[in-house]
Amino acid sequence: MGKLNKTIFCVIFVATLCGCGNQSVKTEELKCVNVIVARDANELPPQSYTGRTKAAEEVNVAFRVAGPLLRVLVNEGDYVRQGQVLAEMDPRDYQVQLTATQAEYEQIKADAERVMALYKEQNTTAQNYDRARYGLDQITQKLNHHKNQLSDTKLRAPMSGYIKTKIFEGGETVGAGMPVLVMSSAGDIEVEINLPSAEYIQMDKYTGFYCTFNITGDTRYPLQVVRTSQEANANQLYKVSLKMKGDYDRKKITPGMTTMVYAQVKEETSGNILVPASAIIGKDTQSSVFVYDAASGTVKSRPVVIESINPDGTVTITDGLKVGERIVSTGAHHVVDGQKVEVLKPASKSNVGNLL
Repeated sequence: MGKLNKTIFCVIFVATLCGCGNQSVKTEELKCVNVIVARDANELPPQSYTGRTKAAEEVNVAFRVAGPLLRVLVNEGDYVRQGQVLAEMDPRDYQVQLTATQAEYEQIKADAERVMALYKEQNTTAQNYDRARYGLDQITQKLNHHKNQLSDTKLRAPMSGYIKTKIFEGGETVGAGMPVLVMSSAGDIEVEINLPSAEYIQMDKYTGFYCTFNITGDTRYPLQVVRTSQEANANQLYKVSLKMKGDYDRKKITPGMTTMVYAQVKEETSGNILVPASAIIGKDTQSSVFVYDAASGTVKSRPVVIESINPDGTVTITDGLKVGERIVSTGAHHVVDGQKVEVLKPASKSNVGNLL
């Protein structure tokens, strides 16, 4: 074997050995942990609810008289102005009725005027005068009533807004007061949520509400409570209606949309800290937690003083922690002081199971 071939062989052999040596080096695996923020024992956790938007005002529009529909002049989704004609009823019978009453009115009016003229000249009794006057008043009110009925054969919008539902079509017969259309107001939007009783009775601790929509990203829309039900429904939930405040795009945010509503909690401090029981590490008579340092990615053991273990699985700490510090909540029994860890990301509410 020549010198050149020997040199190449040695280089390859050394490289092979180096490669094998590298494969034998083991890298330290990072422990995965969950981290939570320590909060004051008196502080309620942030609350979120699924809500649904609705028009602040929604009305059933109906004729005040009965009869066959000639035509409905609007469709679902149409915007209409207050006083606009929405539908028409066949006016034939009401026109005949008004014509007959008009003729009766003319006759009674003429008779009454003659009696009143005679009474003025003291040629008739006061009784005849009263009878003529009251008769004229009665036929006048009857005439006005029949005029109103004829006018009511045209269904007009009681407010400006949108046609939500079209219940009847032309050619159908409807009764007085029977809804023909459902309208929603073009003004404010409300959001409805349902609260369980335990949270409903603590509403005084909420300082405010806001909501977000998927189509508008992280934009927060402030809400104001306008109504709360005083009686729970069949599912033991209380309905709360909130009005959207401030500026928002009425073309993007419409009735019937799903939204997430968040309740802001009143800040009350007690000096005690609340943590999950899974965060506590017990050694002999001393309890401790692991505090996470985001800058270094490591955990540091911290002794704490426990006041009580609560029925909901939390522990009240009186000394050793501050509000806002991040501690290991899950995986604390598998790490050691000073160890570098990997923090698991919280599960997405909109991507359950990490399927997306």
